[in-house]
Amino acid sequence: VQLQASGGGLVQAGGSLRLSCAVSGRTPSIYYAGWFRQAPGKEREFVAHLRWNVGRTNYADSVKDRFTISRDNAKNTVYLQMNSLKPEDTAVYFCAASRILDRMPDMNEYDYWGQGTLVTVSS
Repeated sequence: VQLQASGGGLVQAGGSLRLSCAVSGRTPSIYYAGWFRQAPGKEREFVAHLRWNVGRTNYADSVKDRFTISRDNAKNTVYLQMNSLKPEDTAVYFCAASRILDRMPDMNEYDYWGQGTLVTVSS
């Protein structure tokens, strides 16, 4: 399974961006797809994930009501729509996929990772 993230860039506070993650390979083995981020000098943290075939979603409190994760099954692509961006959202954003089936996976249980895409929010 390979993941290719794109869509990062520079945006002013209050603006929006949409990240995309193209998933290829043995996608039937994937049960969860998620987005994570790592700000400068900080540890990587969970942002959002969804159950691949069901579409059930979960968000970090810091992004709830501002970010939306979704997927296009026909395109095997996962999106992260980010609205009302804040300077503290500045980070490298990573998409990832997990083969965990029976529960929500922890970050270290994601098996496949894409390269990061940088999001910079200016004040």
